[in-house]
Amino acid sequence: MMQHVVLFLLGAHLASAGTHSLRYYYTAVSGVSDFPEFTSIGLLNDQQFTYFDSNTKRTVPKTEWMKQSVGADYWDSETQIDIGYHQSFKNNIQVAMKRFNQSSGVHTFQQMYGCDWDDQTGETNALQQYGYDGEDFLSLDLKEMRWISPVKQGTLTVDKWNKNTALLERDKGYFSTECIEWLKKYLQYGKSSLKKTVSPQVSLLQRSSSSPVVCHATGFYPKDVTISWMKNDQEHHEDVEVGQLLPNEDGTFQKTSTITVTPEELKKNEFICVVEHQGKTFREIPKDDSLPIGIIVGVVLALILSAVIGVVVDKVYQKKKGFKPVNASDDGSNSSARTDPQA
Repeated sequence: MMQHVVLFLLGAHLASAGTHSLRYYYTAVSGVSDFPEFTSIGLLNDQQFTYFDSNTKRTVPKTEWMKQSVGADYWDSETQIDIGYHQSFKNNIQVAMKRFNQSSGVHTFQQMYGCDWDDQTGETNALQQYGYDGEDFLSLDLKEMRWISPVKQGTLTVDKWNKNTALLERDKGYFSTECIEWLKKYLQYGKSSLKKTVSPQVSLLQRSSSSPVVCHATGFYPKDVTISWMKNDQEHHEDVEVGQLLPNEDGTFQKTSTITVTPEELKKNEFICVVEHQGKTFREIPKDDSLPIGIIVGVVLALILSAVIGVVVDKVYQKKKGFKPVNASDDGSNSSARTDPQA
């Protein structure tokens, strides 16, 4: 979603020194009646700043700094682009289902794209990928400027798109220039907000005395956080599962770490959940009594909702830094998005 803009020389005015990222995630869903057919979210430094879904049919800001920085023309343009993506993705999910010999069921067709910029070294990076049902489907090799697919069902699209030299040149320009320009522009918009530091709220959740203990840290920013367990003042890694980082609606983040331990072990030993964030340490000790089931269910539902609304596609690409270009129109609109060909 990037138009031609004047490069912003942010220098010392950046939100924070280091690597900055701009990401867009698109998800089409079939076979689920209570969830939008298509959703689109944009994230700057992992903070959600735009949102669209096929039910509301309107792209909206998710941060105050974005709301105050651009006018109605921007949101009108973004809305039209996202509506176009909705139609394209409805087609693509049907194409993918045919390629995989499927006629019904719950399926997802996803795309992620974006770019990274190191404000100290000037180094840039970018990636564009598609996924189907949680697996890699297509990706753009930006060094070779060609599409590749790890599955035979993607071969037809790879052949089709690799013959489209105009598309490849557009992608090359977007990822090397336009995406970085918009990344810097958004950093300028959100420089005050992105400097903020918010400490996590830490709580321990346990459905019953025999259930795993969940250490839940939420409401923190920036995203870097470490959750660990100690047993009798020693680091403890056995039967510990660390959850995925998830976004909250207000731009903060949440994360969990679950430890499986018997009631007898809890009574005989002291277990401590240790959360470290921005130089501060928070400790919580499991109590012998368990929390009411209603509280647990509410927390679990909140976690699930955040995962879906926030970065549902991130799990598909969790080992990769992904991004795909939003296409700038040739006449230079004020939108940072672009349309793509059908599979």
